[in-house]
Amino acid sequence: MAEDQNIEEEIDLASLSDDDLTAQMHDDLYDGLADEIAEGTNILLGRDWAPSRVLNDALVEGMRVVGIDFRDGILFVPEVLLAANAMKAGMAILRPLLAETGALPIGKVVIGTVKGDIHDIGKNLVGMMLEGAGFEVIDLGINTDVEEFLGALDEHKPDILGMSALLTTTMPYMKVVIDTLLSKSLREEYSVIVGGAPLNEEFGEAIGADAYCRDAAVAAETASRLVAERRAAAV
Repeated sequence: MAEDQNIEEEIDLASLSDDDLTAQMHDDLYDGLADEIAEGTNILLGRDWAPSRVLNDALVEGMRVVGIDFRDGILFVPEVLLAANAMKAGMAILRPLLAETGALPIGKVVIGTVKGDIHDIGKNLVGMMLEGAGFEVIDLGINTDVEEFLGALDEHKPDILGMSALLTTTMPYMKVVIDTLLSKSLREEYSVIVGGAPLNEEFGEAIGADAYCRDAAVAAETASRLVAERRAAAV
């Protein structure tokens, strides 16, 4: 009975200090509590926190911990999907406010599952982790052909192109996309990352990708590194 009472006890988020509230939001993200993340986001905004500060200190930092534990095998896909869903609840509140302030994401990524492949759970997870790391993500969905990729690159001018495949038969299509970029003298304009269960680092190198990412957490880390490297080189 006492156990039931403990479960029913709720933390009054509004009574917490800023530091305690952000720490609690990190825990709530980890536990996938979307309602609590939305409430915490609104409380911090009500305390005159800038939307970018809420994003970085409360949400991105919380998802960074989720990403580390996912990479290290402490969390698994279902838990990460819950955490990403909670992140979305906060982002739904912050996104229009960030647009108003002109706050820029750390980078922009176009992602898609390649032509002939209709698997999207891994790709969706990558998109969520990238968004959790502060990227703007344009998700082209499944069965994406080279013309769709090229059109999205032209329209959105991303920093990174991400391609996913779960079938060994669709893996070679990634090279078709990269070779097309080369033939159009566009390859140097984008970093290209690839991922999916049958891929490995050797395959990524063989097709000319900048990086192979074994899971969504690594994809977010790699994308952040590639953007930082490109910007440093441009200075």
